[in-house]
Amino acid sequence: MAGADGVEKLEDVVVRSAEQLAGHVRAAKAAISGVIFGQERVVDTTLVTILAGGHALLIGVPGLAKTKLVETLGVTLGLDAKRIQFTPDLMPSDILGAEVLDESGGGRRSFRFIAGPVFAQLLMADEINRASPRTQSALLQAMQEQHITVAGARHELPKPFHVLATQNPLEQEGTYPLPEAQLDRFLMQIDVDYPDRDAERRILLETTGAEEAVARAAMTADDLIAAQRLVRRLPVGDSVVEAILSLVRSARPGPDGGDLGSLIAWGPGPRASQALTLAVRARALLDGRLAPSIDDVLDLAEPVLKHRMALTFAARAEGRTIAEVIGRLKSRIG
Repeated sequence: MAGADGVEKLEDVVVRSAEQLAGHVRAAKAAISGVIFGQERVVDTTLVTILAGGHALLIGVPGLAKTKLVETLGVTLGLDAKRIQFTPDLMPSDILGAEVLDESGGGRRSFRFIAGPVFAQLLMADEINRASPRTQSALLQAMQEQHITVAGARHELPKPFHVLATQNPLEQEGTYPLPEAQLDRFLMQIDVDYPDRDAERRILLETTGAEEAVARAAMTADDLIAAQRLVRRLPVGDSVVEAILSLVRSARPGPDGGDLGSLIAWGPGPRASQALTLAVRARALLDGRLAPSIDDVLDLAEPVLKHRMALTFAARAEGRTIAEVIGRLKSRIG
């Protein structure tokens, strides 16, 4: 009986903390929506990525408030936010930091580490594909390992640590596309589209006047860490686990994909299943629910899988797209 009572008490604690943290998260979402207009899905998906403890790749043309979104997230979530503009001449030390030689009054010399902008809780990597592969890999290694090594010395990154990288789908001249293995470090690829007419009217009226909406804090870094821990404790039903497995496995070349398997050149690995499992839990918490549903799996499938798979040359020649293939794979589950 004592064991059963212990389980009940643990469930009560989870429920109470979930209700409290869900309130914080909803307040953060409302605060962000008061500054960023017409991008509700982008805001939701970005918050899900951060609650799941991951990094996001935002893809959209200039002028769609990607930079403003990151700045607003930093203020609203109580995170130390920094921004790096990636350019072809950016060096790894410009991101990570470097050791400099100090000389004291007595003529003694010693090295001192000067931290780079990567030492932030929320880092915006603007136009990440404009930097050289060497510089990209310096950041992507930090994203994966949560620490950096300079001159043989290890330096831990702050917690939480999230990277929101942006890419412009236009002007691909002089860019260095991210390799597939490095794209896999991003929990989600979020496409930022043009706002609808009503949202754009609101943008016109509210951002060109004498007073402009200002972001306000709704959470602290400690609140966010607590929410991320809670996300990992939320239960996932067997039907949701099976839906995730079926979807991810069918997105690979081979028999699991059925007739669509022949269109896929390579597909997502187990990291995609992990990412989708965390993302659906985070989505449930954002909506104030204690467990994810199959609808969450279907809703988040595309941003989690899109950058982790590629079509064959023949499929691309026929005009097939990854979004279309994912849509057909989802229809088998839904």
